[in-house]
Amino acid sequence: MPANLRAMLTAIALVTLVPPAVADVITDWNETAIALVTPRAPPPAAQRMVAMVQVAMFDAVNSIDRRYRPYLVQLPAKPTASKEAAAAAAAGAVLRGLLPNTDGKLEQILTTYLAALPEGEPKAEGMKLGDAVADKVLLTRADDGAGAADAYRPRTAPGVYVPTPITVGSTWPKVAPFAIISPAQFRPQPPIPLASEQWASDYNEIKELGSKASAKRSAKQTEDARFWLITGPQSTDPIVRQLVAAKKMSVIDSARFMALVSVALADAYIAVLDAKYHYGFWRPITAIRNGDIDENPATERDASWQPIDNTPMHPEYPCAHCIGSAALAAVVESVLGSADIPEVAMTSTSAPGVTHRWSNLHAYADEVSNARIWAGFHYRFSARVGQDMGRQLGHFVAGRVMQPLAVADSR
Repeated sequence: MPANLRAMLTAIALVTLVPPAVADVITDWNETAIALVTPRAPPPAAQRMVAMVQVAMFDAVNSIDRRYRPYLVQLPAKPTASKEAAAAAAAGAVLRGLLPNTDGKLEQILTTYLAALPEGEPKAEGMKLGDAVADKVLLTRADDGAGAADAYRPRTAPGVYVPTPITVGSTWPKVAPFAIISPAQFRPQPPIPLASEQWASDYNEIKELGSKASAKRSAKQTEDARFWLITGPQSTDPIVRQLVAAKKMSVIDSARFMALVSVALADAYIAVLDAKYHYGFWRPITAIRNGDIDENPATERDASWQPIDNTPMHPEYPCAHCIGSAALAAVVESVLGSADIPEVAMTSTSAPGVTHRWSNLHAYADEVSNARIWAGFHYRFSARVGQDMGRQLGHFVAGRVMQPLAVADSR
């Protein structure tokens, strides 16, 4: 990546890779997309945008190097067309369509990136191809339900006050998925009964260990809880970018790998929000402050209980972080053949100065899930169900879209 573009991206980046990945066009534009969309959209919408960028780059590159079935479209292209120009143009055009006002940042980055590529017919053909693929992606997702008005109806009685902040993702259960068959395809069974021993056990675990003032939570558990307050694609994609570099993937394989992960993560948001709003299960801060009305004698009320940070504004069950991290792990395991990976590292905007490292993605997913318990946001049963959903969804996506061609197109 040119030095001036790297400096520009560093200035707007929200998550730092440790150590810096050896970039290619796909990871470059993944990083750019996340830096641009994250401040402008809540996590489900940001992930949708990143997935659109990734599938556009994949289809553009795959139109030149035809090794896989297209995600959406495979347009005519000369094999000599520049894959780098095609991917960059596709990403830039999708972002331009999604974010019409970036105060010139996007156009500056795109102009600088393209200027660093060799001039000539391959570059011009690649840019034209990328623009055309982006148009197809934008058109296909234009009416996918993501722009629907928030019509969430709080449960209340006439004249009774309820908290008024706008919920997150209440329209997402009706957003068209990228790869799964329907938002409800992986909807789990209902939450556990409040009268059960398991409810009492999970309730008391989070009451003790997820409390803001907990004296039983260890320093490492507190660190994990704060580290994983980070949300959206900035909390997942740094890992994937490092794997692209570690595996020295070609442009087409990098494009497919990152598109598969992004599609799975976008569909994970759709699936988990479908379940959340279907069941409408109470968060720990609500349950623990009402522990005297759940008809379980083993759950005592704590009138002033608080989690480690502000509770996310959507229903509790199941855990969204858990489905996302498990879906990522499942896609990587499907593509690379193992959950054991070259060591990756990540920092978090919610835990400055802390670096976490993993060489196994099951360990990574478990850390994420436990962190949501330590933070006071999710019960253990909800984390377990979220992980199960994520694994199923991730393997489904990896086996359904952008599959290798049985016979290469020699054209």
